[in-house]
Amino acid sequence: MLAHNVFFALTDPSDAAKAKLIEACKKHLTNHPGTVFFACGTRAAELDRPVNDRDFDVGLHIVFQTKADHDAYQAAPRHDQFIAENKANWKKVRVFDSMV
Repeated sequence: MLAHNVFFALTDPSDAAKAKLIEACKKHLTNHPGTVFFACGTRAAELDRPVNDRDFDVGLHIVFQTKADHDAYQAAPRHDQFIAENKANWKKVRVFDSMV
């Protein structure tokens, strides 16, 4: 399986902007073929240990059955629409993919 984790730092990190991005994730990035697990949410503000990376506002976590499923997701029109509709508020996006 392939775990696709994306961490978004927002230009406007207001609660409303975070909620808008989370809803967009749910609208555009769920139910793609090969998805085993989907979750998204805000950074856990109460977890502030020296090892915690706190340089993001919203995290997206998708596990795909195969790399081919992940690759198809990357080329899917709904994925492209998500990017087009939301990228204006992205200050920084980091992607961490791993085989699990």
